[in-house]
Amino acid sequence: MNYLATVLITGVSVGSLYALVALGIVIVYKASAVVNLAQPSMLMLGTYVVASATTTHGVPFWIALLLGILFTAGMSVLVEIVLVRRFTRRNAVVAASVMTIGLDFALVTEVDRRIGPRIIPTGDPWGAGTLSVLGVTVPAIRVVALAVSLAFLGAFYLWLQRSGYGVAMRATAERPETAALMGVRLPVVAAVAWGMSGLLAVVAGVFLVGFPSPGLDTSLEQVALRALPAAIIGGLDSTSGAIAGGLLVGLSEALVLGYHTELASFGQGLEIVAPYLVMLLVLVWRPAGLFGSQELHRV
Repeated sequence: MNYLATVLITGVSVGSLYALVALGIVIVYKASAVVNLAQPSMLMLGTYVVASATTTHGVPFWIALLLGILFTAGMSVLVEIVLVRRFTRRNAVVAASVMTIGLDFALVTEVDRRIGPRIIPTGDPWGAGTLSVLGVTVPAIRVVALAVSLAFLGAFYLWLQRSGYGVAMRATAERPETAALMGVRLPVVAAVAWGMSGLLAVVAGVFLVGFPSPGLDTSLEQVALRALPAAIIGGLDSTSGAIAGGLLVGLSEALVLGYHTELASFGQGLEIVAPYLVMLLVLVWRPAGLFGSQELHRV
């Protein structure tokens, strides 16, 4: 029973990190109608900045984290202004989404080149410490990751509901033309959304490479890719769906990995495939995702 509880806590903790990354994809989609497929590479880039600052340059972790957030958020905003906006002005959002695939390959290739065969620790203050939760011993970083993720998700919800920019973003997602006529500056809303997606990616990345992972290596991008099915499972236009999708992906991955011996007949690496199998099953049932808006067409 304790083992199952450990697996579930791990799944919820990792799933909350996937939810953060998926939330970044969702808010960009709601603000600019572009599916940002470069979000995993932004996560990897920001985490590399943090790890490089602490390991190579001896910068304290919290300052390095701030630098990583500022750099990645700024890079995301720059991508929106220089690249994406050229497409959205012509209503070519599908072409913009495809363009982010090329951007993802370019960024990942460059970060992989810089990392090489190394494993770079981020220097996080939690290290390999453990905590006892309800009689179950889990890595401290898992508990911290869950708490931080919940704090960010709660803060984002309040920001979305009560701030001026949050109201503008919701209006843009519902009726962009009407929002523009009411004075909402759509380019500003889009830039803010892209910047926030970069912030969320770095926060998630720092925890994903923490204990029991030895640190940042070139496999991080494959881990971050699992946030894409999380966003699709929940629905690309639903912030609450991003949370549900992230938790489903995290739990499916943790359960398959935790009980891999019993599932050995299905072959190796099933934990990598599990999120995509869940996505496939959900899309067969609900093509728009669990909480996505269903489009109705008059015939």
